Amino acid sequence: MESYALLLAATLNAGTVLAIASLGLLINEKAGIVNLGAEGMMLCAAIAGFATVVGTGSDTAGFAAGVLAGAGLAAVFGVLVIWLNTNQYATGLALSLFGAGFSAFAGIRFVQEKIPDRHNFAVPWLSDIPLVGPALFRHHPLVYLTVMFALALIWFLYRTRAGLILRSVGESPESAHALGYPVRWIRLAAVVLGGALCGLAGAYISIIYTPLWVEGMVAGNGWIALALTTFATWRPARVLLGAYLFGGVTMLQFHFQGMGVDVPSQLLSSLPYLATIVVLALISRNPRWIRINMPASIGKPFYPGS
Repeated sequence: MESYALLLAATLNAGTVLAIASLGLLINEKAGIVNLGAEGMMLCAAIAGFATVVGTGSDTAGFAAGVLAGAGLAAVFGVLVIWLNTNQYATGLALSLFGAGFSAFAGIRFVQEKIPDRHNFAVPWLSDIPLVGPALFRHHPLVYLTVMFALALIWFLYRTRAGLILRSVGESPESAHALGYPVRWIRLAAVVLGGALCGLAGAYISIIYTPLWVEGMVAGNGWIALALTTFATWRPARVLLGAYLFGGVTMLQFHFQGMGVDVPSQLLSSLPYLATIVVLALISRNPRWIRINMPASIGKPFYPGS
């Protein structure tokens, strides 16, 4: 039973990375923008956060650096696709490639660096409950804040006027523009916020999840987060559920190895990506379901006055 409690704890930890990034990408896509640069933003944020913690010893400063790195790159992406009308998919791929290369270059001197030890996080009293405590109540505060943010995002999108405006920009930017809403600025704000969350996810990886720097350490989580928004049909609650599902699949490989299961390690390492492909294939069998839930203008440029 203890091994299953540890597996659940690891699942929550791994799922948090995907949940933060996916919620940021969901905000982008609700506004009608697809950003394929999540992997690159997360890598740049990971090295920015790690380098900041090495230099200052402050996790807070490291998270702030990661958020700023993600938001800054997203702002550049936003200007290119929203004002200059560059192709969203090509620009996002370019951002992802840039992030991978730049983070590898900037992180050379930090490969052997270590960050200061931190105290173990635990919720008082609840963390002492046998099995349940280690599984659910000994996580970094960001794990619990992620769940709270997902609930807040549900409320914002479906219970507030601002959320309605954001969704209208993604559904029909021409109509929103005709009503006097600044479509381009709303989209830019959504893109920057989405980038900031991707940056936070990247910083979480290098500061908390695996407190070190290794080239390419995001390891495809940005791409899985992109797929997760489609898997969740652009619903925050489903994003959260899917993130923990994929986090569990990721941790399952280590659980199997610990149990001595005679399966090639390469196959176990590919489980998260195989799961992503299988889920997307299953969802694609019902294109009508995708069309009903997908923002109508997603991936399309907006030309004021057209």
